[in-house]
Amino acid sequence: MSQEYAAGAIVLISHQQKRKRKAIWMKEWLKKRSALSHVELVRELRQSSASDLKNFLRMDDNCFDYLLNLLKPYITKKDTVMRQAISAEERLLVTLRYLATGRSMEDLKFSAIISPQALGKIIPETCKYIYLVLKEEYLKFPQNCEEWQEIANDFQNRWNFPNCGGAFDGKHIRIVKPKNSGSYFFNYKEYFSIVLMALVNANYEFVYVNVGCNGRVSDGGVFESTDFHDKLINKTLKLPSTHDTTENLNFVFVADEAFALHENIKTISSEEFVSRTANFQLPT
Repeated sequence: MSQEYAAGAIVLISHQQKRKRKAIWMKEWLKKRSALSHVELVRELRQSSASDLKNFLRMDDNCFDYLLNLLKPYITKKDTVMRQAISAEERLLVTLRYLATGRSMEDLKFSAIISPQALGKIIPETCKYIYLVLKEEYLKFPQNCEEWQEIANDFQNRWNFPNCGGAFDGKHIRIVKPKNSGSYFFNYKEYFSIVLMALVNANYEFVYVNVGCNGRVSDGGVFESTDFHDKLINKTLKLPSTHDTTENLNFVFVADEAFALHENIKTISSEEFVSRTANFQLPT
């Protein structure tokens, strides 16, 4: 009987130790965020060096202020009696540094003075709202044949390619292998990735984006899984008809040989691309 009591006491003590609270709520150096964070550095750069500020933010201060004002209603948090909230400015700054440098959150915590646990919530949330506040203005998808024709006119003038609604391609975004995923995300370049599939206009501006397909799938396979492809097959993109195009040819999207041919998909080799753009001049 004494052995049973002893075993029970050991289990109880072990359980209490697991539930024991942390000795400190926050590390001392993290409490000094207001004096050591990116915000103070940016304030100094605003006054002393516009070029260094642009290098740090990857944008000028006017662009940063514009983006911050758009985001404030969505990423501003309330202070509590326990601690002061991380400001909207700090949230945007650390997100921009993460996107610009690719540094890990464990490394970024030392310059941002924000714990990696908080960064793991702040960065995805801020990215989400950046997309939401900018997509209507900077990722505008054509809604009628007139808007498609505007893109085609730019391709004709700048790239010497008529009746073109955009250029498609995929980009592998390197990721850490998810647990229990096997080779699902392993691509032909021999690393783990997800695929960013994008359509751009003649000025390198995004018109359509699809991201998240596993890297094992080819560009053509990724394209066929998008809602753009579904609309193209179902003829609901509202593309210009052959009656309104140059020499009454099909309105097309250009892509490389990884994409399947279609009446509205024109695959183009690198040699043809070079010949068509021999007299190309960068847009001003």
